[in-house]
Amino acid sequence: MERWDVLVVGGGPAGTATALAARRTGASVLVLDRADFPRDKVCGDGIAAETLDVLAGLGVDPAAVVAGYPPVPRLALRSPGGATVDRATARPSFVVPRRVLDERLLAAARAGGAQFRRHTVRGVHAGPDGVVVDGIRAGVLVGADGAESVVRRALRLGSNRADRLAVAIRGYAPELPGRAGTQLLVTTEQRWPAYAWSFPLGDGRANVGYGELVSGGATRAALVAGLYRLLPGVAPGPLRAHRLPLSTGRPRLPDGRVLLAGDAASLVNPLTGEGIYYAVLSGALAGQAAAAGAGAGARYRAAMRRRLARHLPSSGIAARLSRWPALMDAAFRAADADQRVFDDVVALGLADGALTARTLAAAARRLAARRG
Repeated sequence: MERWDVLVVGGGPAGTATALAARRTGASVLVLDRADFPRDKVCGDGIAAETLDVLAGLGVDPAAVVAGYPPVPRLALRSPGGATVDRATARPSFVVPRRVLDERLLAAARAGGAQFRRHTVRGVHAGPDGVVVDGIRAGVLVGADGAESVVRRALRLGSNRADRLAVAIRGYAPELPGRAGTQLLVTTEQRWPAYAWSFPLGDGRANVGYGELVSGGATRAALVAGLYRLLPGVAPGPLRAHRLPLSTGRPRLPDGRVLLAGDAASLVNPLTGEGIYYAVLSGALAGQAAAAGAGAGARYRAAMRRRLARHLPSSGIAARLSRWPALMDAAFRAADADQRVFDDVVALGLADGALTARTLAAAARRLAARRG
């Protein structure tokens, strides 16, 4: 039987980060994906600077990852009540279409010695001595196969509840006037919590979309209407939908030889829908933990806890607090008044920042002043 040290299902950012990290331990790695690359992937395409930091730690040149796509130095936010903030971020982000990004990351993993094969996974069988996937035996299996993960289902882990699952549509449109170099997020009280985005690629186009919780009764017609309501004048091409399993519904990471990374582990920020940073970080930690063999699950869970112990509870609390539009208005006004608060909010929404006392106090003061 064919044998590999680490078998990765999914060739996106989580899977390629896993492969890169595992190869750095000397493991033999095979990546399986049902698609050929390049292939499109429904996503906002935003890449935070912290994502590039993780990739650099895996030996990937950040400049090569974002080549051809200029930095996006500003972020603009609009609250449900109309409060706005438009500031430079501490470090610029980038907007790189997933068709480009994923192919580049997979090429980096293959250059590092990982093997790739197009294959649709049918069966997963885990035992004390290894894992067998469609006749391929591996010491450790990492499921990085997205929101509809076959590996997650094989572990008998169900989908997120409807109030911990979002759905979004995405398309590409001409860049909004006056928004060059600025990522835009617009929230709304209607069908709250929900938001639209416009992220410029730097070539005259922007990635635009709209998302909301499944529990709100989202339909395709409602999603399309929300996009046009929040971004009037936007003219996207074909719109595609995707699900976002939010981190507020993540399962307990299992022990043993089968790990989950990225969307398969419900690692999507509940405030912003950001998932690429989580995907790359969790993949890197999974690849490192795979060297432990039967102890990989415990090692991976401990590594995730160390790295995100403050962030994940903070994002969950912030997501619950954000259900009050007045509080969101106050937080946005506080971010508009104080660069440090703005930076805290950005780190919480796009990377692994925590909910700080400074941000809470500033928002409380704004809320009290508004009511007074």
